[in-house]
Amino acid sequence: MDSRNERTTALQAALAERILVFDGPQGTYLQTRDLSAADFGGAEYEGCPEQLSITRPDVITDMYRGYLEAGADLIETNTFGGMSIVLAEYGLQDRVREINEAAVRIARESAAAYSTPGKPRFVIGTLGPTTKAISVTGGITFDGLIATYAEQARVLAECGVDALILETQQDTRNIKAGLIGIRRSLAELGFELPIMVSATIEQTGTMLAGQSTEALAASLMSADLLSLGLNCSTGPEFMTDHLRSLAALTEFRTSCMPNAGLPDEDGVYCESPQQIASVLERFADQGWLNIVGGCCGTTPEHIRMLVEMVDGKKPRLPVRHARALYSGIDLVEADEDDRPLI
Repeated sequence: MDSRNERTTALQAALAERILVFDGPQGTYLQTRDLSAADFGGAEYEGCPEQLSITRPDVITDMYRGYLEAGADLIETNTFGGMSIVLAEYGLQDRVREINEAAVRIARESAAAYSTPGKPRFVIGTLGPTTKAISVTGGITFDGLIATYAEQARVLAECGVDALILETQQDTRNIKAGLIGIRRSLAELGFELPIMVSATIEQTGTMLAGQSTEALAASLMSADLLSLGLNCSTGPEFMTDHLRSLAALTEFRTSCMPNAGLPDEDGVYCESPQQIASVLERFADQGWLNIVGGCCGTTPEHIRMLVEMVDGKKPRLPVRHARALYSGIDLVEADEDDRPLI
């Protein structure tokens, strides 16, 4: 598949046929590599994983190799913090294009090396939550966030990702700014790409900015997404009620990429591949899933178990509904029993 349209069509076809599997985490993987300041290009860049696409592309390639050999269908670019707001913390704000271009190139080469006619591999351009949340931290305007996301999305799209994902999102205002920025860049480029959103639900049962899963689903009803899902924060067991609610409300495909449980006092994630796969299998059997994957603490072995688990299972079929859903922090549904609704 050489053209963007061919890859988009193939991605849509694969999602219609089966549950797809995302790769695992990048941050906790890189921690296992015991990298030094020199690997990042100097002490001033140490701790900036996006910089490794420039200084140690072999490390990023090794990471993809593990996930792709485990059977992952989707790999994410090493661009979680690849926007100017985050890169500015390392003095790299003027290198957004260089860093994102390198990240896409590595991911594209890795996906191509493992793609076959029967199992194509897809590259998803990831845009993280930034280090600013409009409703929580402040420190940025809505328009400023739109511009930041638009800059990164443009490079990712130009360089050939198959879809874009706003990942580990904690504030719906950030998500909406991201969606506006992405669509603005795609309009300027003159083509479309599928867009995915994945939010993080805290142990309190809401996003960091306070919105529930149900309210999030209502807030994004008109967003025309490829998928809407949950990732990070907790293990899959805690996500049960949230994913059930999401699958019941959203007309988009759903995704779930949990951590390997909560970290212990030493920062170790303890849930085994079997434990993660067992819980996610329940979700799949309930018809809640289109995409699964791993977040913090999961490994290629976790991904391998997920690939085996979803084999032969039918993906969730998104269903259109005519419910009148509204949201602020909470979800409100207007129906015959509660009118008038003020």
